[in-house]
Amino acid sequence: MDRFGSSWQGHWDRIRADWRSRVTEDDVVLIAGDISWAMHLKDARDDLNAIGELPGTKILTRGNHDFWWSSVTKVRAALPKSMFVLQNDALRVGNFVFAGTRGWMESGAEEDIKIFARETIRLDLTLSAAKRLMDEHSRLIVMLHYPPVLAHTHFSSFCPLLEEAGASLCVYGHLHGVPALEAEPTVQNGVTYLLTSCDMLGFSLRELTPFI
Repeated sequence: MDRFGSSWQGHWDRIRADWRSRVTEDDVVLIAGDISWAMHLKDARDDLNAIGELPGTKILTRGNHDFWWSSVTKVRAALPKSMFVLQNDALRVGNFVFAGTRGWMESGAEEDIKIFARETIRLDLTLSAAKRLMDEHSRLIVMLHYPPVLAHTHFSSFCPLLEEAGASLCVYGHLHGVPALEAEPTVQNGVTYLLTSCDMLGFSLRELTPFI
């Protein structure tokens, strides 16, 4: 990753050290995509195992660079214990229900329109699965890779779907080297949106408890 600048040097060591100092086995850690540079699942195993060795329950969604992510059945078979991936489904841990998909950037380009439409279907599937897991005590947290909000003012068509589903929090990644203001929480119609790209957070974990 240091090809993107000196700030990335030793980034995994920094993340891992912060993780071990703050996370217990009772905690849940969300990773919103771009997990490994590997092109094939067999080559991603070292990265997945490195994450799996760390404490906590890990929940992952796919990023645009996760080319190793083949069929979800094969991915799940390769995961270390205490790691879960979301794809067209949802997961409940205690009173929290987690839904997620990759998402996409919303633009007027023909190809982007097609991909965004497919991701809208996938978002609907994961939110529908989440609804089946929820009760009156549940809190819904949604994970996206692509940002559903930009500059605190531009909200994508995904946002009304999150509002309708009753999500209280949405975490996302993808954005790097943007103004620090992008990392500040955005609240819209009861949903809090949080950027979790590691370089925007100084390669430390972002605690979600204050936003839930």
